[in-house]
Amino acid sequence: MKQITQTGTTVESAISAALEKLQVKREEVTINVIQTEKKGFLGFGSKKAEVEVKVNDPAQPAIGEEQLNVLPETVETETIQAEIAEETSVDTRERAIQETKDYIISIAEGMKINDLKISHEQRGKNVSFYLESEKVAMLIGKRGQTLNSLQQLAQLVANKYSNQFLMIELDAENYRERRQETLEQLADRMADKAIRTGGRVQFEPMPSYERKVIHQALSRRLDIETYSEGKDPNRYLVIEPLK
Repeated sequence: MKQITQTGTTVESAISAALEKLQVKREEVTINVIQTEKKGFLGFGSKKAEVEVKVNDPAQPAIGEEQLNVLPETVETETIQAEIAEETSVDTRERAIQETKDYIISIAEGMKINDLKISHEQRGKNVSFYLESEKVAMLIGKRGQTLNSLQQLAQLVANKYSNQFLMIELDAENYRERRQETLEQLADRMADKAIRTGGRVQFEPMPSYERKVIHQALSRRLDIETYSEGKDPNRYLVIEPLK
């Protein structure tokens, strides 16, 4: 029995290419869809469709041929198989985590980082990814800007594939812990400056969770107040002394 495994931009194009190579008609083969095409996300993580096409033995009908013949001709084997595979997916979070890892790796490869290793830890809806590489500083960026941007994209990717909302955090070389300590120290210095000068002190724009760190660090102080102004991504925190 002749058979061939073929890839293509879509399932249909892969099947057509396989039929041309085998020099047979569609009704003379059995089609097994190994993987449907994936468009990816923001240009990354795309995958081609892959099919296995077997030429039927004229003396023996293909397995399941009788059952398929009773279905409308417009229903195609590969469509049925794809739908069954989708319906039997039990936990979309597992797929979401893997798709997120693949996406981060594809971004890193685009930055010429080919040794990236990713581990993860899941606590309910919170999923933390830990990045390891000899070039990890490139993934962190100045003041964590690259890491923060990558985390926002990872959040979108994860929740594209999960049917339950996930909170994503990316960390590398314990950057998040070190950054929190830096922000807490900065918060105290800026609060002291506000008291000393008697005027408002404004921080540079920062992500919401970093502003939250400063809010919490200063919540114990009774001589100042903190609030945020502006719109993301340029939203910033302000400290003012209480009069």
